[in-house]
Amino acid sequence: MELNNLRPAKGSVKTRKRIGRGQGSGRGGTSTRGHKGAQSRSGYSRKIGFEGGQMPLQRRVPKYGFKNINRVEYKGINISTLQELADKKKLTDIDVQTLVNAGLVSKNDLVKILGNGELKAKLNVKAHAFSKTAIQAIESLQGTVEKL
Repeated sequence: MELNNLRPAKGSVKTRKRIGRGQGSGRGGTSTRGHKGAQSRSGYSRKIGFEGGQMPLQRRVPKYGFKNINRVEYKGINISTLQELADKKKLTDIDVQTLVNAGLVSKNDLVKILGNGELKAKLNVKAHAFSKTAIQAIESLQGTVEKL
């Protein structure tokens, strides 16, 4: 195989429809657009969700619920995960940047430490929020908790 005999895979390349090039082409006249109506005209664009005059889905389905604009979204990290990280990297201080470097959170996330799992090492933890059980677990081993 050389550059001069390279070919695309059989059936992968299709020739485009040449529309509006006279009656002899078989696609002259209405140019595959049918007769009259909005879709046959240039510049036509269908509204998003338009269903041919039938009541659209977004109007048939009732509205319910609401989105709280003041909600603060935290990324939860369990103390078992902190323990694994401390063992793996031999750490005593864990902050948000450490978690970002470990790939557990992204740099824009707010981090909340949760109390699931077991903590064995004394850790100094800095995060945006802590659950009561996480604070209890960290401070029971003489670790420190700092809210950012």
